Amino acid sequence: MAALGKIRKRGVALVCIIGLGLFAFIAEEAFRSCEATKNQQRQQIGEVLGNKINVQEFQALVDEYQDVLKITQNRDNFTEDELNQIKDQVWSQYINEQIISNEAEILGLTVTDEELQNIMKEGTNPMLMQSPFVNQQTGRFDVSMLTKFLDDYKKAGNNPQLAESYQAIYKYWQFIEKQLRTQTLAQKYQSLLSNCLISNPISAKMAFEGQNTESDIQLASIAYSSINDNDVKVDDKDIKAKYDEHKEMFKQDVESRDIKYVDFQVVASAADRKALQNTMNDAALKLQSGANPAEVVRKAQSQFAYTGLAATKRAYPSDIAAKLDSMAVGQTSAVFETAFDNTLNVVKLISKTQMPDSIEYRQIQVGGATVEAAKKTADSIYTALKGGADFEAIAQKYGQTGAKQWLTSAMYENSNSMDDESKNYLNAINNLAVNDVKNLEFAQGNIILQVTARKAMVDKYDAAVVKHTIDFSKTTYSEAYNKFSQFVSENKTIEDIEKNAAKFGFKVTPRQDLFNYEHNVAGLRSTRETMKWIFDAKAGEVSPLYECGNNDHLLVVALTRINPVGYRDINSVKDMLKAEVLRDKKFEQIKAKLAGVADIAAAQAKGAKIDSVNQITFSAPVFVQATGASEPALAGAVAAAKAGEFSKAVVKGNGGAYLFKVLKKSNREGAKFDAAQTEQQLQMQAAQAARMFMQELYQKAGVVDNRYLFF
Repeated sequence: MAALGKIRKRGVALVCIIGLGLFAFIAEEAFRSCEATKNQQRQQIGEVLGNKINVQEFQALVDEYQDVLKITQNRDNFTEDELNQIKDQVWSQYINEQIISNEAEILGLTVTDEELQNIMKEGTNPMLMQSPFVNQQTGRFDVSMLTKFLDDYKKAGNNPQLAESYQAIYKYWQFIEKQLRTQTLAQKYQSLLSNCLISNPISAKMAFEGQNTESDIQLASIAYSSINDNDVKVDDKDIKAKYDEHKEMFKQDVESRDIKYVDFQVVASAADRKALQNTMNDAALKLQSGANPAEVVRKAQSQFAYTGLAATKRAYPSDIAAKLDSMAVGQTSAVFETAFDNTLNVVKLISKTQMPDSIEYRQIQVGGATVEAAKKTADSIYTALKGGADFEAIAQKYGQTGAKQWLTSAMYENSNSMDDESKNYLNAINNLAVNDVKNLEFAQGNIILQVTARKAMVDKYDAAVVKHTIDFSKTTYSEAYNKFSQFVSENKTIEDIEKNAAKFGFKVTPRQDLFNYEHNVAGLRSTRETMKWIFDAKAGEVSPLYECGNNDHLLVVALTRINPVGYRDINSVKDMLKAEVLRDKKFEQIKAKLAGVADIAAAQAKGAKIDSVNQITFSAPVFVQATGASEPALAGAVAAAKAGEFSKAVVKGNGGAYLFKVLKKSNREGAKFDAAQTEQQLQMQAAQAARMFMQELYQKAGVVDNRYLFF
């Protein structure tokens, strides 16, 4: 009872303590929930139609496509630019799939398993023809080959080695099957849309005449450039009116940034070049004096290794290959510079000979308990073969086939390194006469080698090449970095950067409409951090210094404008609008000048240039030499006029104002109207235009692209 009394006395305090505890618990859970949501948002690479995709999901799609390309292109890896193209392709495909899938669901379009089976049975789809299941006899996809593979794949699950080899092909087939379904669904949607567009005999007749009725004219033209811009008054009211007239042209669906940047590339100093020149001169002297070429090339740290094997010119860098035929055997070139790869070079032609580009050979590998035992067996085989024994029979005796195989120069001549045993082996193959046999000794045993055929004799060159990039030193880079760092630290605004860049020897470059789906800034590698800064900064801000490129560029960026989704600000398109207004006002001046002109002679008297233009059709814009412009409006006006008629009004063109007289109208020679054929052509053109529907759907899909944050 006493305890209960104490609890009652402290009841309020206990309630507060318990309440605070519960609040802390709830707050902690809420914090964890918010943190988890933020982490998910940070991992989101994009969004289409409200469907979010995170970086792991996107990377899985990229990896899948890479694996497919490795199989179809027989590649092991890809360059940075190729990987960027792959990511772009995967992203574009993901968006299209999401959009088509959504549209198909609304319309009730599907692709059934039966339809997919029918496509496979037909076996002519281009995607199927890229699969490993093409029957070489029929040249068509063979479903039975696929069925057998899938059955073997299931059985291979018990064998880890087989399962691994089957897995790559199985994944490739899964990709093809998925793409077939997606492709078929898209074709159904496009077909449905295309069949909504039809033609008729009247439009067919008009189209035929537009393509085949030719007009010869006498043309009078006055170019807009004949009027000085300063003689035309353009004010803000004119520009605003033009902006309102063409406002839809300035609608922007994706946000972009305008920037100004200073990019400085660090290059080798005079001292750096002199040090490298001394190294190259020393290498040239050593090669000329007969020093071991492999040692000279290695010590000079050449980018091009010396293998000691004669090779075709295609094995050498193009600048080296261009010199080989003009050099004498034993000659060493002077040190020369190659601009396209920024290198200094020296080459010595050690030998030049005619050798086969392709060699057919066979071999027997001979091993033993000891090296001596292997040598003894090899000597016995060699003696038997020289005595006329059957090569394949002896090979089979030692558990080998002795089958013939071809070796081409391309299979070995681009190797970056070559050990002595490989070199001896290849030299033996290249120098053996047809049907000759040779016993080659190696550390692990012997190889009995026989050449059975040689073909495609080509020139081969044994050349020692010292190729070295003209690199900057650490001292040079440090000096450049300090200078650029000083420039960045002293100029914190866009105005200061523009004002002082030239004093430091730098140049400010403007760039409009940088989008976040681009892979670099200023065409430089390793600028992802710069991209992230640009799309996180506010207008007027200046970035920190970035080291980028191939660790040879210094970069600073100023964000000048943010162009949000919607209509572009009038000031951002003011120059374009002013040019349009200038053209309009110049046309009005020329039109007034030509008022009342009723023939070509009168137009010439008013200052027009006269020319003859033949074979003008309605469907093809005419190019006017006097104004340097393509003029569809002129082609339309000519098509509407009759033979012998003078133009009813001055024609407003892109490059000038025009008057004309139609001298002759005629049908194109050999042209014959076929209503059905022309209607079909028009329907095909409509179908092509209908394919532009994706752009319209894209704009409505609410696409968010945050790839720049991750790649």
